[in-house]
Amino acid sequence: MKGKIIGVSLGPGEPELITLKALKALNAADIVYCPATRSGDGTVKSRALDILSQLPVDVEKVRSFHVPMSRNREEALNAYEGVCAEILRQAESGKTVAVTAEGDACFYSSANYMYEKLEQNGFPVEMIAGVPAFIAAGASVGLHVVKQRERLVVVPGDVLVEELLEAVVAKRTLVIMKVPLGEAVLRPFIARHPELQYHYFEQVGTPHEYYTVSSEAILSRVFTYFSVLVIQPA
Repeated sequence: MKGKIIGVSLGPGEPELITLKALKALNAADIVYCPATRSGDGTVKSRALDILSQLPVDVEKVRSFHVPMSRNREEALNAYEGVCAEILRQAESGKTVAVTAEGDACFYSSANYMYEKLEQNGFPVEMIAGVPAFIAAGASVGLHVVKQRERLVVVPGDVLVEELLEAVVAKRTLVIMKVPLGEAVLRPFIARHPELQYHYFEQVGTPHEYYTVSSEAILSRVFTYFSVLVIQPA
């Protein structure tokens, strides 16, 4: 008898932002997988596990898998291949398996490769939606990201100068995820366009949350991976 695989969105970091449907799925699952990273000194970190540990979920059934953090995706893809093979074995034995993702599992999620791989092997993944980081970021400071008929564009950190200028001309609000990926472009752009409104967020929903609207503070900041920049027209 075949089991099933569920992609469970955990939200951006604050445990209470997980949906009831996601929490029910975690508790119903036989096994829960969550991503983790290992730093150069051997320290293992997992935002997903941090969230899970604060929820009423049996941690005994949680299994973490390590994903190398590198621009060279070959090692990460190999890691995904290995855990997908393990997940498939569990599902084929009849178990219900939850595969977690931070934020929303269908929105710039690194777990996407795994979900596609599992589906290719005959196990369509049931997806449960979550709160993406930029939505949680706006709510955390009472920022109305877009109003009435305003347009919103969301891009990954490796933004192009042309995309930034196009948004300025069209007076669109621009959300940039994982800011350090575009640091070489964003820093000079912010310095040249002080007339725009900048909202910079880090680690939304965690004890390390940081927020500023100061261009000077943004430019002096060392950008972290889990960061969001909202640029609004003047």
